[in-house]
Amino acid sequence: MKPAGKANPVASKKAEKELLARARAGDQAAFTKLVRNLEGVVYRYAFKVCRDREKAEEAFQDTFVNMYRKLNQFDGRARLSTWLYRIVTNHCLMKFRSEKSQKAHVSYNDEIVNARVSLPSSREGRSPLDRVMDRELREALDNAIRKLPMSYRLVFVLRDLEGLSALETSKALNITVEATKSRLRRARAALRENLDPYVMT
Repeated sequence: MKPAGKANPVASKKAEKELLARARAGDQAAFTKLVRNLEGVVYRYAFKVCRDREKAEEAFQDTFVNMYRKLNQFDGRARLSTWLYRIVTNHCLMKFRSEKSQKAHVSYNDEIVNARVSLPSSREGRSPLDRVMDRELREALDNAIRKLPMSYRLVFVLRDLEGLSALETSKALNITVEATKSRLRRARAALRENLDPYVMT
């Protein structure tokens, strides 16, 4: 099977606009295509923020229901995914505030080990002790992220895990770019402090 080439951002945005226009005109196939294009992004983000599969699935469903109902309100100035990030964020924040705490514990997957917190990278052929340390590192990182205030966690997930720019993150969270940068600095500092025994210098 031939691997997919690197996506062309301009062509991708143009195709998205065409699908949006058709979906707004009542084309259900176009709406379904939009959902399929974005469902992975939406669920992954919801899971990382809500930290629970059931909550992530609720956020996932709520996001696309809201997208269907409010599609005509989307102004198109940002990417559709940025708008959906905001919907997911609002849903997860409501859950977080209503419950006051998140009791379910789920481990972040290995991609978080490669987040920008100066952590050692994994290698092939590691010893049993190295693998134990890797597992302890992932657990320590998971605990450190769970301790972050939600405002910091959201920025960290969007910037360092989802790879959004500071501007895209600010639009998704409806905050300024400066606030985005400030929260990210504080989130990274808090993570480094909590992970200091595991960080390679």
